[in-house]
Amino acid sequence: MRKDVRILLVGEPKVGKTSLIMSLVSEEFPDVVPYRAEEITIPADVTPERVPTHIVDYSEAEQTDEQLSSEISKANVICIVYAVNNKKSIEKVTNHWIPLINENTDKDSRVPIILVGNKSDLVEHSSMETILPIMNQYTEIETCVECSAKNLKNISELFYYAQKAVLHPTGPLYCPEDKEMKPACIKALTRIFKISDMGNDGILNDNELNFFQRTCFNAPLQAQALEDVKNVVRKNVIDGVRDNGLTLKGFLFLHTLFIQRGRHETTWTVLRRFGYDDDLELHQDYLFPFTLKIPPGCTTELNHNAYLFLQSVFDKHDKDRDCALSPEELKDLFDVFPYLPWGPDVNNTVCTNDQGWITYQGYLSQWTLTTYLDVQRCLEYLGYLGYSIVSEQESQAAAITVTRDKKIDLQKKQTQRSVFRCNVFGDRGSGKSGFLQAFLGRNLVRQNAINEEHVSYYAISTTYVYGQEKYLLLHEVVPDIDVLSDAELTCDIVCLVYDSSNPHSFEYCARIFKHYFLDGKAPCMMIAAKSDLQEARQLYALSPLEFCRAHKMPPPQGFTCNTADAPCRDIYTKLATMAMHPHMTQADLGSSTFWLKASVGATMFAVLGFAMYRMLLKQR
Repeated sequence: MRKDVRILLVGEPKVGKTSLIMSLVSEEFPDVVPYRAEEITIPADVTPERVPTHIVDYSEAEQTDEQLSSEISKANVICIVYAVNNKKSIEKVTNHWIPLINENTDKDSRVPIILVGNKSDLVEHSSMETILPIMNQYTEIETCVECSAKNLKNISELFYYAQKAVLHPTGPLYCPEDKEMKPACIKALTRIFKISDMGNDGILNDNELNFFQRTCFNAPLQAQALEDVKNVVRKNVIDGVRDNGLTLKGFLFLHTLFIQRGRHETTWTVLRRFGYDDDLELHQDYLFPFTLKIPPGCTTELNHNAYLFLQSVFDKHDKDRDCALSPEELKDLFDVFPYLPWGPDVNNTVCTNDQGWITYQGYLSQWTLTTYLDVQRCLEYLGYLGYSIVSEQESQAAAITVTRDKKIDLQKKQTQRSVFRCNVFGDRGSGKSGFLQAFLGRNLVRQNAINEEHVSYYAISTTYVYGQEKYLLLHEVVPDIDVLSDAELTCDIVCLVYDSSNPHSFEYCARIFKHYFLDGKAPCMMIAAKSDLQEARQLYALSPLEFCRAHKMPPPQGFTCNTADAPCRDIYTKLATMAMHPHMTQADLGSSTFWLKASVGATMFAVLGFAMYRMLLKQR
């Protein structure tokens, strides 16, 4: 909502513009009226809407046309004052003042106009018969008020309506000619309905309506009031109430009724609570509460409350309870977004079921990836889903945790992070893409079915390290040794992949290691991919095993994704363990006992996790 309101009074001389202002301020009719009143400011605490209001007078005798044009362009609302006993001043409304105002304002954002009939104490008749056709002709006219500066009749109401025209304008919401809400307003209210429909059953039940009422107006509806509202809808709209709940059709009807009865502020309160600005676009301050500054060495993760919220969103849209989102369910989930945020590449970034649908685990993984790589985008997405409203938080920034500097983790030899990044290097054809897809449970047969246009350079899923569930984010780095950026080099662990059947493949990994990772700042793991094929002698000065020993790295790990079932995940547990414990010595990492503990721990918790998953599924 605007932080202040600027009201300009214009009209013919002697119609009482200055008297209206002075009567408002002094609460009595002035004996002496100057040509023009000085600009006055009404403090926020004495206005109904709690917004500072500036009232500006105009005098033809004291001001030039240029000054008038300047004031018109600065005004938020303009009151055209006429005298109800002066026919000429009424005629001037249409043949002079409205054209003049339109000339000095942008066509796409017309300033609202209030018609003010002053001196009603001098006549016994009303001017409304003459004014109503004018109001119907010009959509920018919000309302008309007849008043008397002398009798103080409707003075406060006049300025309240003027303020209301700015803070709660009719224009963006409603088309008077068609007598229905505008498409942008319907779209915004539909999103609000969908967010408020926690059960995703197409109705707002009593609990959902009460939560909505508390969220927007800080007060629940009494049981009788709730029933009265539904009865009004029942009488006027077919299918407005179903199963004793309010449907979208009924919800939209109620807001149309509010607007038609002049209660625009009700609809605007709802719209603004859900993040909309005066143009019915989601406000930037709502989508991006503030710019999160991520210090060097720190990363961004979702906290526990954010995961609970995202789980509830998944459950809301997983209608068939198969723990995966079909294309229709995913489209329904993203219906509150202005665009589809996930492309087909996401299906190759996270775990999917046999039908290629994103699973519950894959869904949470994608959110984790977005938070890690682009936290501002994550804030935007959470804003579309209504996180701050549903979770009753000040903003969606409450969903984000900024981890401590990695240097501190190294000093303390422990970390609280849940997401670890592994950058995967290797020459073309070495098997990097297959290594990423194998992490998502896809063997070579399933990988061959992937559309090349939908290939992803990221893969993210969970693995267990000593009983703790962690996210491992694999990023395939394009093999151009001379142009690697800081972002491509910054990670928790480096994975060097070579094709064990290609004698020329290892040399690239050796060059990358010696060029970028010889300082030992990030632990490195060598992967001998395509281990199901005949191993070739690598044409390099040292064999892969000798190279790893010389540089105090674990021995090369054989790997293949050419399997009948899902490829073995042990290597990913090792990578996550190394990433989580970068302080460990190479002797520790080379210990068979160390890897045995990690693997057994991962297996036990994977089994327990699957059992819990089955139990939760049965409960759902």
